Amino acid sequence: MGKLSSVFSMRHFLVLSLALNVCLISRVVYEGENWREEEQSRALMADASQKSAHVSRSSPTPPSPSTVTSPEIKDDGERVINLDHGDPTMYERFWQQLGDITTIVISGWQFTSYFSDAKNLCWFLEPDFSKQIIRLHKIVGNAATDNYHIVVGTGSTQLFQAALFALSPPDASEPMSVVSAAPFYSSYPSVTDFLKSGLYKWAGDAHNFNKDGPYIELVTSPNNPDGSIRQPVVNRSGGILVHDFAYFWPQYTPISSPADHDLMLFTLSKATGHAGMRLGWALVKDKEVAEKMTKFIELNTIGVSKDSQQRAAKVLQVISDSYEHVGNPKKGSPFFHFSHSLMEERWNALRSAVKQSGLFSLPDFPSGFCNFLGLPFRSQPAFAWLKCAGGIEDCGKFLNKHKILTRSGKHFGVSPEYVRVSMLDRDDSFSLFIKRLSSLRLSQSKDHEEESL
Repeated sequence: MGKLSSVFSMRHFLVLSLALNVCLISRVVYEGENWREEEQSRALMADASQKSAHVSRSSPTPPSPSTVTSPEIKDDGERVINLDHGDPTMYERFWQQLGDITTIVISGWQFTSYFSDAKNLCWFLEPDFSKQIIRLHKIVGNAATDNYHIVVGTGSTQLFQAALFALSPPDASEPMSVVSAAPFYSSYPSVTDFLKSGLYKWAGDAHNFNKDGPYIELVTSPNNPDGSIRQPVVNRSGGILVHDFAYFWPQYTPISSPADHDLMLFTLSKATGHAGMRLGWALVKDKEVAEKMTKFIELNTIGVSKDSQQRAAKVLQVISDSYEHVGNPKKGSPFFHFSHSLMEERWNALRSAVKQSGLFSLPDFPSGFCNFLGLPFRSQPAFAWLKCAGGIEDCGKFLNKHKILTRSGKHFGVSPEYVRVSMLDRDDSFSLFIKRLSSLRLSQSKDHEEESL
């Protein structure tokens, strides 16, 4: 019996060993195949990147704005379309197709100093960048620059904070009120109150502001999120205005005359699509205010990246050169003509999808003549201010169910019936969004309403 048990155990041991070895060999083969597939994928991606780089450097295709007329896109409803952020990746195609025209080389020994121009009020502003900012504004005609001080910042968000610091009295008995008309930019409240400063605090919708005393009103025009052209709302003595002109460029709205307000904010991200450079600039009339803003940035980040400023200067130079016909610019639409046509095409597609669905509505914008482009057109904002119909109380929640991510109106100080939709995503995402939005029907809204009960 003991012998039989020993034999039986040995047989089990051999079977178990054989099974383990088979499993091990299968796993090695499987992982080897996966490794080879991954390596092949990497190689294909690298090859595609090299081919793309080669094509862009040797024979760039003239930029064409057409996207929504591309071949039919299949949608199984499973891909998440994230249009919550205003990430301006729409512009990638234009700059890729221009090849290396905006390429610069920065040697290791360059820009070791904190200082760009020690004699300048904003001592960390690169002279080349300052020169190209002034040049572009004069060409486009969207802002006066004579008798203004330029303050550069790490995006317009830092400049916004610098402006609040510079405009708030340091010895006031209570914080300065900061207001903006709803719907206002969703980051204004959080950025204003983030540092819990004793100098200023968020005071909400400018339409409802009735407090006596000084205040700062933020005027965003065209407005984020709804694209409307804005004027001050409070209009009382003691008020100070900050004009946010992130979207005051000819691809978004007609440029009829140069803006000439006391303090104007601009950002590279929405002007040219280079959000990753993290650069913005302020045009400031008052020297003392510009000095205080510069001091804030000095204490906050000890200046602004010189590398980014040099890259930005080159980008702005290329845009301006194409309109002043300097050198031998590449054929194809210049930047603002390209981006204007692309925004026009996207807005036409969105309005068609909204009409086809019947579940949504969009604002109507008046037409104006653009002196820069030499033609009349309606505003075509960087964001769509979409309102749900059909009894849908929470538009963001409804769209989220269909895997379309947007930003709810409640973040902008208004009803969740509204959502902000980015119009600046890549071509494939935007085309898929148009296709999916146009397929939504009233019956789906009723199903959503029943599920919410």
